[in-house]
Amino acid sequence: MSWLSPSDWQAVALSLKVAGWATALSLPPGVFMAYALARWRFPGRGLVNGVVHLPLILPPVVTGYLLLIGFAPNGVIGGVLAKLGITLAFTWRGAALAAAVMAFPLMVRAIRLAIEAVDPKLEEAAATLGASRLWVFATITLPLIVPGILAGAITAFAKAMGEFGATITFVSNIPGQTQTLPLAIYSQLQVPGGEASAARLAAVSVTLALGALLASEWLARRIAARIAGGNG
Repeated sequence: MSWLSPSDWQAVALSLKVAGWATALSLPPGVFMAYALARWRFPGRGLVNGVVHLPLILPPVVTGYLLLIGFAPNGVIGGVLAKLGITLAFTWRGAALAAAVMAFPLMVRAIRLAIEAVDPKLEEAAATLGASRLWVFATITLPLIVPGILAGAITAFAKAMGEFGATITFVSNIPGQTQTLPLAIYSQLQVPGGEASAARLAAVSVTLALGALLASEWLARRIAARIAGGNG
């Protein structure tokens, strides 16, 4: 007998799919936002920083409700997407969006710390030689912050794997379509005799999360070693 049932494996596979897409789609704006907050000074910077980190302090259900209002077929953004044949509410794509929103602050913070650890004088020296800002970022900053980007991406992936509140509010709990690993655990706990299956799914969840956190910690130590080496 398989350790997990086919529906359990389906939930695990869907979670990996949702977390993977959430991480990939949020990475480019995450790098941009981290760079903007670390290097630029502009009016409303504090407000932008607050909005970026808002999902960390809002109840996840509130975040999911706001997503439902905005991205439902009759919502402001969802209505436009619906005309293009794109539906997010109550689909796995919506689950990826919810996971990306909830994980975004953690990704931005990790990348921002890596950028702030880069000596601005290195960028200034390249700029004085006539290099454009984009070229300076691509050749000087980006190689130095790769460990930070990887750490942010792994942390965001782990957060996306465990996302529950915003997901169930925005896309519901539909087996085979939107039922990710946390939702599957919740469903098993609602039925008599489902505790054993919930425990197995929880073990899978703990294993994946712990693996991601250990990888993130290893990368964080590499960043610290690089900074120490650069200052030595």
